[in-house]
Amino acid sequence: MSKHDTTKQRVLSGTANANIQFDDLCALFRHLGFRERINSSHHIYSKPGIREIANFQPGRDGKAKSYQVKQAKYIILNYKL
Repeated sequence: MSKHDTTKQRVLSGTANANIQFDDLCALFRHLGFRERINSSHHIYSKPGIREIANFQPGRDGKAKSYQVKQAKYIILNYKL
């Protein structure tokens, strides 16, 4: 199982929302075909055919913020990525 698959599984499980590495979440979205634009500390992801724009910002200790992991989960499930 690849690192992207592991991260995706952890995001979808919902049990580790506060324990996902920020860099892993960003790498997952790039792997899923999202374009990344960086504006200061904000990493903004968009993809043709997907209405939502994901805006991630690193939290403490290099972790993604839990509400951002929930946003990622919603996008992955809603668009069957």
